[in-house]
Amino acid sequence: MSSMKKAIVTGGAGFVGSHVVDALIKEGFAVSVIDDLSGGKRENVHQDATLHVVDVRDSKAIAPIIAGSEFVFHLAALPRVQYSIEYPEETNSVNVGGTLAVLKAAKDAGVKRVVYAASSSAYGNQETLPLSEDAPPQPLSPYALQKYVGELYCRVFSDVYGLPTVSVRFFNVYGSRLDPEGAYALVIGKFLKQKKEGVPLTITGDGEQTRDFTHVRDIVRGMILAVKSEKVGKGEIINLGRGQETSVNALAELIGGAVTHIDPRLEPRHTRADISRAKDLLNWEPEVSLDEGVAELKKLFGV
Repeated sequence: MSSMKKAIVTGGAGFVGSHVVDALIKEGFAVSVIDDLSGGKRENVHQDATLHVVDVRDSKAIAPIIAGSEFVFHLAALPRVQYSIEYPEETNSVNVGGTLAVLKAAKDAGVKRVVYAASSSAYGNQETLPLSEDAPPQPLSPYALQKYVGELYCRVFSDVYGLPTVSVRFFNVYGSRLDPEGAYALVIGKFLKQKKEGVPLTITGDGEQTRDFTHVRDIVRGMILAVKSEKVGKGEIINLGRGQETSVNALAELIGGAVTHIDPRLEPRHTRADISRAKDLLNWEPEVSLDEGVAELKKLFGV
């Protein structure tokens, strides 16, 4: 890939987005980041990337940044299920309105492909595992619905305007730079923080709910392959997960320490990705085991 090519990463100061930026710079891209720093951190942004502190919904501001770009990786969002339940209008404005603004700017700029960070939360509770992209979406929260609407917008922009798009559904991403703070922190980050502080690991419900924990390096590799593959670009939806489910109890055992239980919350009971489409269309499969990834994080957290 030519060093002259320009790529945009919305949400590029965030956990996953900043890793996408790093990978693109390694590939020789000139990278511009669009991030309002509401969730991301300036220090996450690679020194060779250009950071634009802009709200992704601001069409007039993002249009000139996206102009002249080859690819757009759209990761900017207000994530977390529980937050969306408390603030559905705010999260809808960012997660749906922001996606529409980015797609419109990408269309106007003649971008070659948009890769959209979708969410496995769109599946909700399904009767059969693994979760196939053909399963009917059953979103259980405003966040899940909003991320699903983003997928539909991507497909419509491909069908109606000819904008090449692909949506990759993330399954419980973890790795360095994850945010362990706050009420909406991801479970692995929360457990590591609690272990470091010497307090019991907090498990919601009985802890037998399962998740498909996927390392950020694998996720990023999948996103990069999504712009390289000649088999996608028409609004396809592709799972990026390990294809293995792990219970929250088993995760707590892996991290180690005492545990405590709190009331269950509204969330899917089980998730496990069917990754056959990713293998077929992207020539992708995960490489980092959960044991390996958690061991890296424990070392990073000093626990």
